[in-house]
Amino acid sequence: MHKAGFVNIVGNPNVGKSTLMNLLVGERISIATFKAQTTRHRIMGIINTDDAQIVFSDTPGVLKPSYKLQESMLAFSEGALQDADVLLYVTDVVEKPDKNAEFIQKVQQLNVPILLLINKIDLSNQSDLEQLVSAWHEVLPTAEIFPISAQAKFNVDNVLLRIKELLPDSPPYFDKDQWTDKPARFFVTEIMREKILLYYDKEIPYAVEVAVEEFKESEKNIHIRTIIYVERDSQKGIIIGHKGVALKKVSTEARKTLEKFFQKSIYLEVYVKVDKDWRQNEKRLEAYGYRLD
Repeated sequence: MHKAGFVNIVGNPNVGKSTLMNLLVGERISIATFKAQTTRHRIMGIINTDDAQIVFSDTPGVLKPSYKLQESMLAFSEGALQDADVLLYVTDVVEKPDKNAEFIQKVQQLNVPILLLINKIDLSNQSDLEQLVSAWHEVLPTAEIFPISAQAKFNVDNVLLRIKELLPDSPPYFDKDQWTDKPARFFVTEIMREKILLYYDKEIPYAVEVAVEEFKESEKNIHIRTIIYVERDSQKGIIIGHKGVALKKVSTEARKTLEKFFQKSIYLEVYVKVDKDWRQNEKRLEAYGYRLD
């Protein structure tokens, strides 16, 4: 009998969800940086075996929205509760169980298997970890709890085995050679955003959106033209940097990663434009692919 199902990953920002997603899928499809609010969209990664198809879904970190963009991010996370066959709730040894109680209440009401993953256990000790496990048992009594370290790849294989056991009997939802639901252009924008998150400080990375204007692929190379949108002229100056040094650095690092990702030579053009207050503009957010319902 063939098994297939949707395994949705939710949790607060900065607990290592994207690192875990990439580890489970075996592909680098989610941005994983040290900064919170890295993931903005719901991203699917698909594992295919002879007798199973696991459709993993990474979602933005759960947070109280301060502007329209964050409302969209929260909508992606809440939507993941509705179609999950198995829910992975990711936390870590620092986070307290009472954070985001409203979202936790929605998780408590689910009738699907819940695996609670306590990440970064290498930063804790046995006594503190046991207390944390006990506290989470009280909050989510039906959840199976797995202490893990995504960074060290500890106990992740056991999580994957348990997921396979919990999948419902079903034919595959996607073609067997498909590994994500996102088009190539999406990963260009994600890789560009990753480099911006790593290179710039404070508010700048969160005021940025990336759009692909052109993606021309041939047998050996890809010509890509992207636009980095910011909300203010001052932000545009920071992104470009003195004599264009900052933008050149980001573009070079992005090109290197894109060449590894696509396994082709990349010609990358990058421009910077101002799209004033785009994070609060519903029409602009829709144009960038965000969910507003």
